[in-house]
Amino acid sequence: MKKAYINNLFWLGFFAIWMAYLESSIVVYLRALYYPDGFAFPIKFIPNNIAIIEIGREAATVFMMLAISFLLSKRGWVRTAYFMFCFGAWDIWYYIWLKIFLNWPPSLFTWDLLFLIPIAWSGPVWAPVLVSISLIFGAVVILKIDHMGIHFHLLRNEWLAFLTAPLLIFISFVLEAPRIMKFAEPKFFHWEILILAEIVGFLMLAHVVKRLKKQSDKI
Repeated sequence: MKKAYINNLFWLGFFAIWMAYLESSIVVYLRALYYPDGFAFPIKFIPNNIAIIEIGREAATVFMMLAISFLLSKRGWVRTAYFMFCFGAWDIWYYIWLKIFLNWPPSLFTWDLLFLIPIAWSGPVWAPVLVSISLIFGAVVILKIDHMGIHFHLLRNEWLAFLTAPLLIFISFVLEAPRIMKFAEPKFFHWEILILAEIVGFLMLAHVVKRLKKQSDKI
């Protein structure tokens, strides 16, 4: 039987590429207005009405990816996997388009203002790219398990570890938010927290997959 999820991922990736084009083009316009000499910290002051619209744009991006994920499946974890894949592909292509349009970032170690919800996220470009690669990997694993006829799910005692990874990722990206919002340059990215989150997430996924396959073999 044809792997339907592969076809879905192809078109989801296609969607993510051009959605990233749209997002990056907006950033090109914003930088032309507020950073004519090129983006760099400290951030520039943006009027409140523009800042609210920008935050709304970020939320709209997430809502659009959620919507297409819900259209592709009725099962919770499969929807989650499609969202993870779309988000990861979109984020990577966002930086690819910025490189094409502005020749930015000059390197993967260049700092970027990543997100404004609920506070400012920041970090070297390699950090969100690493998270995006992990999201794509995790999504493919979940979808492959589902295609094998195994219902992906977490046990009650697995949820804590599962939620720990995204929480640590969030913390690693927002620790410099107080400095950024005071129009100062970020000083240090806590890569150790991000790497810990990646390890926790990978080990948790490996543990769940092993458990599910073992249970499936017993049936």
